Amino acid sequence: MKNTFLPAALFCLGLLGSPALLHAQTAAAPTASPVSKATMAQQLDDYVRQYEKAGLFQGTVLVADQGKVVLEKGYGLANREKNIANAADTKFRIGSLTKQFTAAMVLQLVDKGQLKLDGKVTDYLPNYPKPAGDQITLHHLLSHTAGLPDYTAQPKFVTEVMRTPQEPTQLVALFSALPLEFAPGTKFSYSNSGYVLLGAIIEKVMGKPYAQVFQENIARPLKLKDTAYDTVEPADQRRAAGYVPTANGLVKTPPIAMTVPYAAGAITSTAQDLYRWSQALDGTKVLSAASKKLLFTPVKDGYAYGWTAFTAKMGPDTVAVQEHNGGINGFASYLVRVPKSQQVIVLLDNHSSKALADLRRGLLRVLYQQAPVAPVLPAAPASPAAAPVALDAATLNTYVGVYELAPTFRITVRQREGKIFVQATGQKEFETEAASPVLFTLKGVPAQVEFAKNAKGEVAQLILHQGGHDQPAAKVE
Repeated sequence: MKNTFLPAALFCLGLLGSPALLHAQTAAAPTASPVSKATMAQQLDDYVRQYEKAGLFQGTVLVADQGKVVLEKGYGLANREKNIANAADTKFRIGSLTKQFTAAMVLQLVDKGQLKLDGKVTDYLPNYPKPAGDQITLHHLLSHTAGLPDYTAQPKFVTEVMRTPQEPTQLVALFSALPLEFAPGTKFSYSNSGYVLLGAIIEKVMGKPYAQVFQENIARPLKLKDTAYDTVEPADQRRAAGYVPTANGLVKTPPIAMTVPYAAGAITSTAQDLYRWSQALDGTKVLSAASKKLLFTPVKDGYAYGWTAFTAKMGPDTVAVQEHNGGINGFASYLVRVPKSQQVIVLLDNHSSKALADLRRGLLRVLYQQAPVAPVLPAAPASPAAAPVALDAATLNTYVGVYELAPTFRITVRQREGKIFVQATGQKEFETEAASPVLFTLKGVPAQVEFAKNAKGEVAQLILHQGGHDQPAAKVE
């Protein structure tokens, strides 16, 4: 077995964001008496305030239950230099939430007979290099099963590409000549390149820019007045600025040319518009019933077309959940849907938060009248020690448990003879070496695991550090 540790099922958060699946706590809570809308709103607000106070969230939250908005509120500042507060109608870059719009646009053209899901890339872009162009279908692109290398992960992306305006043909050229990472359809691997290709195909078939097709086919018919392709949106005082944390506090994020994320991540929106979008998906105004079913039907590793879809245990209930997240230059986002109970959670952040997965998990638990887990406080950066750190058994035992990164991928932590061992789903067990009281290096794998505590001092999270990415996993057992 290859000693990679990171499986294909594990989604690494990159420039444009990637899906992180919802974990539902395994311990079922007894069914509670219904609470009033006002009480529910206060409970939800109190929970978000914990994240704001801990420095883990600033942005806008919208939560709906049974088709009614329960909480709709801004937290923190949209623009720190101008002292403008976040509000319910503040505009944010939504990163990879863009993909669900691109997927819907493709399926609309499928409904009209202008595209075919089994159509090959070369059917629409004849000059795309072969043999890959003859092997990859639109289905593969939509479901991240094409095997395309991610153009945002290429060596010169940050230094030469990210801040330079690009045409779709230039973006495609960044990866089209590279070898496929696997045979199309055989594996899942999240790649922004697939959605860039979909954007280029939409433009070729429609004979119009992606931004225009989006406005004509999605935004205008659904009255999403505050949702647009970033480069064509006018200046607006309601637009949030993106920030990144530094040793000296939050600073404005370095710029990015928004033609670079393109159909994979260049849309801006508001919590209100994203809720309208979610409501529109409940009917057939956007897509036919058959295409809507495809939009939410998982292909591999829980990923459908621009959405992840799975079932989660919430107390005595098992519910179907549909969601996606995004992250781009100072912004992070989440859109979560529970169609059965008409629940929607929209989280839009403008300070590079890595805590949105935990926040949306807690908000769902509040909706189901279960006690939410307290925010996990960020740990101080740990530097690997020159020599291994010796820890007592009592400390090590606090780390023992099961941590979930996705419904189908867990990391089990064990303690034997004063050492920590970790084992990921479907992989062998790895011994670790303590680099600090909370940071452990895996032997034989270029990766580390770090343990984080919540406000009560309980170990509540494992963070996997690998390949330049930090992937949090909630403790579930």
